[in-house]
Amino acid sequence: MVIPGTTHLQTQEMLQAQNDQNPRFSGLRLFCGSASQALGHEIASYLKIRPGNYTRTVFSNENIFIRLNESVRGKDVYLVQTMASPIHDNFMEMLIMIDALKRDSAKRINVIFPYMAYARSDKKDQPRVPITARLIANLIETAGANRYITVDLHAGQIQGFFNIPGDALTAFYLLCDHIKEKNIENLAVAAADLGFAKQGRNWAERLKAPLVIVEKRRRDNTGASEALTIIGDVEGKNVLLVDDEVLTGGSVVNAVNALRRAGARDIYVAFSHALLSGSAVEKLASLHLKEIIVSNTLPVPQEKILPNMKVLSVAPLLAEVITRAHEGRSVGELFNE
Repeated sequence: MVIPGTTHLQTQEMLQAQNDQNPRFSGLRLFCGSASQALGHEIASYLKIRPGNYTRTVFSNENIFIRLNESVRGKDVYLVQTMASPIHDNFMEMLIMIDALKRDSAKRINVIFPYMAYARSDKKDQPRVPITARLIANLIETAGANRYITVDLHAGQIQGFFNIPGDALTAFYLLCDHIKEKNIENLAVAAADLGFAKQGRNWAERLKAPLVIVEKRRRDNTGASEALTIIGDVEGKNVLLVDDEVLTGGSVVNAVNALRRAGARDIYVAFSHALLSGSAVEKLASLHLKEIIVSNTLPVPQEKILPNMKVLSVAPLLAEVITRAHEGRSVGELFNE
C-alpha cells in the first residue's frame, strides 16, 4: 500500500511511526536476526514496539543479501543476533546487517549477541595459533557497530578486544534467583573446573552455600576432558554444578559422576549457554539430574528440551538494558554497580 501523495519509502516511514506502540521509543529501532527471532520478538514485546522489517535472501551461490524495508536514518538501532549454529552464516548475516544499517545512516548501531562464538580462542596458548576472539571483535567494529551488548563472555578480558563501548552482562542473577526460590536444603555449589572457581564463589556467596571445585584437565585440542578430584566436601549434600556453557556434555558427565562418587545426593546443573551439540542432550538425559537450568542466549529447539530442563529468558534483562542505553541511564545500577 502506498499513501496518496507519498513515495513507497515515505509510506513505510509513516506506517512505522503509526505502528510504534510505545512513543517513548520513537527514535529506536529493533531488528531480529535469523538466529534470534524468538528472543528478539520477546524483547520487542517487553518494549511494546514492533521489530524492524527487513528481507533476507540467500542466493544459489550461498551469498546472503539483506534489504531493509524501512528507513533507520537518524535512529538508535539495536540488532539482536546471537552466534548460534550455523555460526558462520549467522555471523556473516550480522556483519551484512550492520553494514546495511550504517549505509542507511543509522545514528547509532548497537549489536546484541547474547552468545559470542570463538570466545575460547582468547589467547595464544600454543605456537602458531590465532586469537580468533580478537578477530571477531575487529570484524564487528569494522562493519560499523558503535556499541555491543553480550551475556556471560567466556573470559572477561575479551572486553578489551573491542575498541567500542559495550555492556558485558550476565545471566548469573537470573539463574541464581531461580535456584534460591527452591530453598534447597543442605546445598553445596560445585564449580565445573578451576577456571570457573571465581564465578562459582559468586554463586556460593549469593546462595549462602559452601563451594567445592571439580578439578579437571583437557587431554588434547579436541576439548575432551576428564574429572579428576573433588576439592571440598559433598558427602550427603545436594549439589548445584555451575558453568558458563555446555557443548558436548562430556565435562558435565565426568563432573556429575565424580560428585556422585564423592557422596552427593540430588544434583542440579546450571549454565548460561546451551550449545548442546552432538549427543549432549542424550548424555544429560542419562545423568538423571534433579534439574537443568539454562538461559535462552542461544535458541533451544523443542526437541532438545528435556522434562527436567528449565529455560529462563534473558529478554527482560536485555529489554531493560536497551531502555537504559537508549535513554542514557546507567546499566550498572541494575546490578548495584
